[in-house]
Amino acid sequence: MFSKYFTSARLRADLRAAGRAWLAHLHQEKKYSIHTCRAYGRDVTALLCAMAEIRGEPVGLQDIALLDISEWRAAFAHHARRGLAARSQARMLASLRAFLRFLERERGIENAALCLLRTPPVERPVPRALHESEIRRLFGEEALSRPADWIALRDRALFLLLYGCGLRISEALAITKAGWGTGEVLRVTGKGGRERIVPVLPVVREAVAHYLAALPMEPAPEEPIFRSRRNRPLSARSVQARMMALRRRLGLPETLTPHALRHSFATHLLQEGADLRSIQELLGHASLSTTQIYTRVDERLLAQTYAAAHPRAGRMQPAGKKRRNRTGRRNPPAAGDSSGGRRR
Repeated sequence: MFSKYFTSARLRADLRAAGRAWLAHLHQEKKYSIHTCRAYGRDVTALLCAMAEIRGEPVGLQDIALLDISEWRAAFAHHARRGLAARSQARMLASLRAFLRFLERERGIENAALCLLRTPPVERPVPRALHESEIRRLFGEEALSRPADWIALRDRALFLLLYGCGLRISEALAITKAGWGTGEVLRVTGKGGRERIVPVLPVVREAVAHYLAALPMEPAPEEPIFRSRRNRPLSARSVQARMMALRRRLGLPETLTPHALRHSFATHLLQEGADLRSIQELLGHASLSTTQIYTRVDERLLAQTYAAAHPRAGRMQPAGKKRRNRTGRRNPPAAGDSSGGRRR
């Protein structure tokens, strides 16, 4: 499964074997997705190959323990000069730290110098949610082809599922016929093997039912319900291509991607008053801090929430305004009070 990683001749045989064992550990024991494991493998391989290029000789396990802070910095600078963004460097450092934790636990190899490396400062991008008018156009009648064949019904059902349930594209494409069942609720397995229960809106349920009724093939109970023309499981790349063609035909922004529908799901729930904890459960986030990024989409929502929830928000007066008595008139200054009625 991971035979394509840690294969460079710049890495000694013991390091190549340890790297593949680490990836297998992440996938089989820690239940990381195959895509996450591959990304980790690419990051660590690229960094260690840069280290070997700088040293002028292959790198092995024993070399890892002896590397100092200047060599680690040189390896990262090597990628920075080639245009590697700060976000990618931060991910590469996180991957390297995970690999060294594995080596310390399984092989007894430590490198204290790595602790001195600081993660590059990275600003998390604000999720790009669609406006409600754009959502209406996406799912309007004009979005369907004429005649509406099963491919168009499939796309509509899939996009509604992404927006109506807040699923990741991989989660939606993994839904089997047995897993769909009656379509009342979905049991979704997300990142890290975490399961969650997601309710299905009637409009989503109806769209999927129309698609399944028009589907010319009959998937087995254990097969994914979203099929290609050749009766193969639909790929994420195909979905992205279909979305690109649809948004261009409808004149929708380039930011409209399958994952943007998940962002829109969370943003619109938040704008309608849903609490962050519930949105976290629906999205399958392990940490609430991941969900809190959606509060940056519309900062006015925070002010409205504060004004509605704080017990004294309605009683606070803007600066510069004088207090009024219960009759609505300004309080007259007391005798001998030159402060104009203000308390000192």
